[in-house]
Amino acid sequence: QVQVVESGGGSVQPGGSLRLSCAASGSIYSFYHMGWYRQAPGKLRDSVATIRFDGSTNYADSVKGRFTISGDNSKNTIQLQMNNLKPEDTAVYYCNFRPRYSVRDFWGQGTQVTVSS
Repeated sequence: QVQVVESGGGSVQPGGSLRLSCAASGSIYSFYHMGWYRQAPGKLRDSVATIRFDGSTNYADSVKGRFTISGDNSKNTIQLQMNNLKPEDTAVYYCNFRPRYSVRDFWGQGTQVTVSS
């Protein structure tokens, strides 16, 4: 049974930094892609940053230059370093895991990030 667990959320003032971590377990395959998505109250869930098995990355325009995604394909783990956080980054952040040779996505339960003065 695949499990996806996030950690590292919290509260920070504008301009501060947080680091999120995600680990997927229970899969015999490494990831095809993993990524971070976020959902603010009353809004749809949006992609923040993703990383593919080949190391290529993709970022939402709103976080480019501030957030950095990294990962270890052999361990099915990813991290998201978030710098210069803004109030509009406030949301629940979800980790997504897509194993290779699979058409199914697995999601974590989410971790709250709050940016407020």
